[in-house]
Amino acid sequence: MIENKTVGSVVFKIFNYTLLTILALSCLYPLWYELCMSLSNKLATDSGLVTFYPIGLTTRSYELIMGDGIFWNSFLISVMRVVIGTIWTMAIIIMMAYPLSKSSRVYKPRTILMWVLVFCMLFSGGTVPWYITVSKYGLINNFFALIVAGSVPVFNVLLLMNFFRNLPKDIEEAAVVDGAGPWRILWQIIVPCSVPVIATVVLFTSVGFWNEYFQGLVLMQTQDKYPLQTYIRQITVQIPVGVTLTAEQYQQLAQNSNKGLDAAKVFIAMIPMLVVYPFLQKYFVSGIMLGAVKG
Repeated sequence: MIENKTVGSVVFKIFNYTLLTILALSCLYPLWYELCMSLSNKLATDSGLVTFYPIGLTTRSYELIMGDGIFWNSFLISVMRVVIGTIWTMAIIIMMAYPLSKSSRVYKPRTILMWVLVFCMLFSGGTVPWYITVSKYGLINNFFALIVAGSVPVFNVLLLMNFFRNLPKDIEEAAVVDGAGPWRILWQIIVPCSVPVIATVVLFTSVGFWNEYFQGLVLMQTQDKYPLQTYIRQITVQIPVGVTLTAEQYQQLAQNSNKGLDAAKVFIAMIPMLVVYPFLQKYFVSGIMLGAVKG
């Protein structure tokens, strides 16, 4: 009987490890495929011959990228967007979540504001009202539109709020006795005690800013203002059947039709998040678990 259980346990582990390995490889394959495409020659990429390894190994695509000023301009815009946008958004999220973590007796508008936040999370106003609002503030074709147009992610506010609610109340009471005010309590006591969940929200926010392309597509009117993901989408999007292009557009399409070059740009665009993620991964699970618990 014991031997049967042991054999069953070994079989289960082999099956489990095999399945997880296949799933892991299936997640890594798109990254590997883009790398193989970027290192293959034009004939192989245009013919669809690249699968698991580069064909006609060449670094020509990366050499061309080094001289692509538009690509690096978009890359810089995205980096600035992530850095400035994450700092701005985190400040807003923290200052919203802290008072909402209090009871209605301590912070009277809490109930009304919570209903507003939940309603906004469930129901969107739509693209047209959003665009009109941004336009009225004079932010069309303005870099700061890429930051402020979506700088209040309600889910992250609720995640941080639930974490704040579960912090021991004795910490704040002791700080009040020592003469600390609300601002000092928030930034010098609450925030340092909330590193796991804050790191998780920073990860969500930075990845969201880096991967977002729609705002750049709608709010930016010139290519020199595009963030990286919008620029990449524009060079990789397929032209619909029946659409008439001008001679200039055909010329630009021909210049950007090299699939290997496009793959190299996509691969480079993935590198910053792949570099940052491991440093924040250790906080990810603990931050989600702690922030999701209701007090």
